[in-house]
Parts: sequence; C-alpha cells; structure tokens
Amino acid sequence: MICVVIGGSGSGKSEYAENLALGLKEQEKLVYVATMQPLDEESWQRIGRHRKMRAGKGFETRECYTHLEQLPVEKNEIILLECLSNLTANEMFSENGRKEKAAQAIETGILYLAENCRHLVIVGNNVFEDGTEYDEMTMEYLRQMAGLHRFLGKLADSLMEVICGIPVEWRKL
Repeated sequence: MICVVIGGSGSGKSEYAENLALGLKEQEKLVYVATMQPLDEESWQRIGRHRKMRAGKGFETRECYTHLEQLPVEKNEIILLECLSNLTANEMFSENGRKEKAAQAIETGILYLAENCRHLVIVGNNVFEDGTEYDEMTMEYLRQMAGLHRFLGKLADSLMEVICGIPVEWRKL
C-alpha cells in the first residue's frame, strides 16, 4: 500500500505520517528513509527535531540523498520516506544527482520501494501556493515536484493533506 502525506512547512505532516506508519505496523519493521542532507546549521536543527520527534517509536533510520532505487529494502518493512522535496532537490542539484531527470529517477525509486516493502508512506511539501516568480532553476524544481505529485496522485492508495495539524483525506484507504 502507498500512502502520500503532503502539507506546508510546519503543518504537522511529518508527525501525521509517523503515526500513520505506526498504525500500519503489525509485525513489520519500521524504516525511516531520511533524505535531508545536513549542509548547514538549519538543516542540522531540523534533523535533530525530527530525530527527537520519532525517538522511541521503533524506526530504523536509513539515509538516502539520491538513487532511491538502490536503497536496501525488505518485504517485511514499512518505509516512511521523508521527504520528497529534499530528495528532488538532492537529485537535481547535488553532484551525484540526475539533474533534469530527477523526477523520472525518483518515480523509478518509488516504484522500486513499493514493490519491495509491505507499506510505503511518502511525505511531501506543498511548495506551490506562494505565487512568487522565481528564477528558471527554481521553476524547473517546481515543475519536477509538480510532476512527482501528479505521479503520486495516480499511484497512491491513500492521499492526505495536513493543514494546521488537521489531516484532510483526499483519497481514503
């Protein structure tokens, strides 16, 4: 089963996704796939907050900044992928990333995870509502993110948006 949880920054989507993964657990192993590369103090602080939030919940953390399709996965695992936005930025802008083919590579990675785990919960940021004009590189990032969101909209068994801590179910389980 594939569940997608989206929301704005600070919306509560990460906590909701963690609780969703915990609720799916029977005998499976919980795996948190961390995609944020710690490049500066702010990213280290965000990583610290997320580690603290999931402490004691039984998640094994696997870091994966690019090449999602190479992540070791087992059939008895519930994978929580946090988050699509960081993974896209990594694939587009990092040295090892797939640049203009980032979205295509991530789609392949998501299909790989979905085929090889019990449940897949994907967290993504809603980055489309500020109405600001951006440079071409940022616009390309937004285009690739939009394509990934459309791909997940078709693929997901369950799709939720978290707004102010309140989940809105667009597609129910």
